Amino acid sequence: MKILVLNCGSSSIKYALYDMDHKKVMTSGGAERVGLDGAFVKVKLADGSKKQIMHDIPEHTEGVKFIFSLLTDPEIGVIKDLKEIDAVGHRMVHGGEKFNKSVILTPEVLKAFEDVSDLAPLHNPANLKGVHAVSELMPGLPQVGVFDTAFHQTMPDYAYMYAIPYELYEKYGIRRYGFHGTSHRYVSQRVCDFLGVKPEEKKIITCHIGNGGSVAAVKYGKCMDTSMGLTPLEGVMMGTRSGDIDGGAVSFIEKKLNLDADGISNLLNKKSGLAGVTGISSDMREVDAAAKKGDKRAILALEMYHYRIKKYVGAYAAAMGGADIIVFTAGVGENQSSMRAAVCKDMEWMGVKLDEAKNDTIHGEEAIISTPDSKVTVVVIPTDEELMIATDTMNLL
Repeated sequence: MKILVLNCGSSSIKYALYDMDHKKVMTSGGAERVGLDGAFVKVKLADGSKKQIMHDIPEHTEGVKFIFSLLTDPEIGVIKDLKEIDAVGHRMVHGGEKFNKSVILTPEVLKAFEDVSDLAPLHNPANLKGVHAVSELMPGLPQVGVFDTAFHQTMPDYAYMYAIPYELYEKYGIRRYGFHGTSHRYVSQRVCDFLGVKPEEKKIITCHIGNGGSVAAVKYGKCMDTSMGLTPLEGVMMGTRSGDIDGGAVSFIEKKLNLDADGISNLLNKKSGLAGVTGISSDMREVDAAAKKGDKRAILALEMYHYRIKKYVGAYAAAMGGADIIVFTAGVGENQSSMRAAVCKDMEWMGVKLDEAKNDTIHGEEAIISTPDSKVTVVVIPTDEELMIATDTMNLL
């Protein structure tokens, strides 16, 4: 079975074609600057090399159409006919309370998804464009939606509710939903396979740390809490997002800078985090390099960054009555040993003993980085959200 995975953003389309009989990626790539000048598509070829192709992409249907043409291209394509594709799995960002698992996309499901678009106004409409583009180009091809928020729908109400007037939840659905759910689900399952243990017997803390970041408490196979909230702004400090901040501070900033709702949202989502504190970059590699040269704000930003992740790890250990496994994943989590070391430092009280020498050698590969006598097993597991989407799609069909 061949399954195409699509992740449509507001100005981008990422894709990967899977041969599910062998669980391997046949090709992958992404279109950038959709709807803007200078649009292009990057394609990863069979030999591992990458090719960039300039192509005008005024909207998502044209982008998906061009990606389809690349899949069957005589030189760089991997299939001869689009009919070889058995289904398309879509990353869908916000399913609200309506979706707690992946579903086959029917007109009724798409209508329900549209109804919660105000919860993710930048992402959900873009996701829908991808679905409609496939429907237009290949009518009748089965499509599946895999929701970022679905894994977190097992959170108890006392964990997801905000302490605001209850009618705001009843009328507008204002509550904590969480994101990166497909990643948290994948690594919490994969780490158990890797260690040869059963998910239903383990308390796991998953740390998805990239340009965006979130931490989740997974108790006996189910999510009971996660750091992101109604939107991806809440939680740990991120590349350009502030993470947790006093609501009173938000209104104070609004008044001082004379900002409207869009202005304060832009400040907290796009101008804060590592970029805001350092004034250098949202890229952890650049911030780390500046800190090593003695830049005080870069050093401060890293200390803030590590401290906030550590706080969530400690909080979730308390919430679950302990922890058996801590997982680091995503771009920073998989590759930056200094972040992992900083988070695990002085955590012996909860049974964490990091093998510092082993930790320093691990970059983007599955590995145990705790010592053999550590009561909590600390593991690096590269995430694979696309494989999770492809697997859900195959299983539903």
